[in-house]
Amino acid sequence: MSLLNREVFWPPADELIEVAERIRARLGDWPAAETRWRICLTAPESPKADDLIVFTEPHDADIDRLAKSGAALVEAHGGRVTLRRGEERFALEGEWSDDWLAALAAFLDCNFEPHDALTLALAWRAGDEKKDDAWPVDFATFPRVADLPAAPEGGFAPCTDRLGLYPVLPDAEWVERVLDLGVRTAQLRRKSTDASDLQREIARSVEAGRRHDAQLFINDHWREAIAAGAYGVHLGQEDVQTADLNAIAKAGLRLGLSTHGYYEMLRALHFRPSYLALGAVFPTTTKVMPTKPQGLARLGRYVQLLSGRVPLVAIGGIDAKVMPDVLATGVGSAAVVRAVTEAVDAAAAVSSLQQMFARQR
Repeated sequence: MSLLNREVFWPPADELIEVAERIRARLGDWPAAETRWRICLTAPESPKADDLIVFTEPHDADIDRLAKSGAALVEAHGGRVTLRRGEERFALEGEWSDDWLAALAAFLDCNFEPHDALTLALAWRAGDEKKDDAWPVDFATFPRVADLPAAPEGGFAPCTDRLGLYPVLPDAEWVERVLDLGVRTAQLRRKSTDASDLQREIARSVEAGRRHDAQLFINDHWREAIAAGAYGVHLGQEDVQTADLNAIAKAGLRLGLSTHGYYEMLRALHFRPSYLALGAVFPTTTKVMPTKPQGLARLGRYVQLLSGRVPLVAIGGIDAKVMPDVLATGVGSAAVVRAVTEAVDAAAAVSSLQQMFARQR
């Protein structure tokens, strides 16, 4: 867990490494960092792929040359911080403490990706290491994600604070079957490019949702969901760029958004969604994930930060075996896929999972 005896800052900065060491010691036990990032306080002649080059003043450095080396670049001045990593840009605005670079080194050592480590570092405040719980949990200190389009006026229609058991299902037959078993939150994730098939499956699922007075979300296909009068839609981070959020909100549909860490949570909250999905908690084979599994420790911290601010759904690799640990974080809902659709006895599986939620109340 020690940052000492390795090159964390370049050029070497004894005072920074001492502060970083103190902060890291108060953050708890986290998996070893997969990348040993080197925070460069000035641009090196020969940057490396695991360099994170920081500029805290306006500069005339050849950004394109540095970026082509594979290094990540951070420009922090004027109340704005921009991280450039390959073709990706992460822009944040707000205030930060003088210790933010030391905090950045500490959170990178906790195995957070640079954009999430940066988000946490900007939320860090001098003296936090003296608290009983040093982890940043005060939402007011977190930065804002910059350069986002305006959120729909009035936000999205709300849903219940605790959505409970949330099966994600492949077709309308499964939706009907699960709702008949007493589940009141479900999602249709129909993997089809056939327009008539989508329309038919969505319409049938929406009707089942109405019949059971259930919270039935449609994954991705927001146009068809609006046309069918669905309760809500669930979108990924990439879909926010292409979906007409104003049309979804105007139609009165709820919106759930996927997130995979601190930066994406802040980005999603800007659009005032009906709930946030946090994941993937564990490895999953149901879809290709853009990030590594979050794990229970991170999930617990996300819930601690966001509980009461927006309904939360844990998702990714969750089954009956791990469900008690997931619910112990305080999250009000957990999405499951194979735990229901691949169960030998779906009715028994649903009943057992529902009982776990009942014991949580």
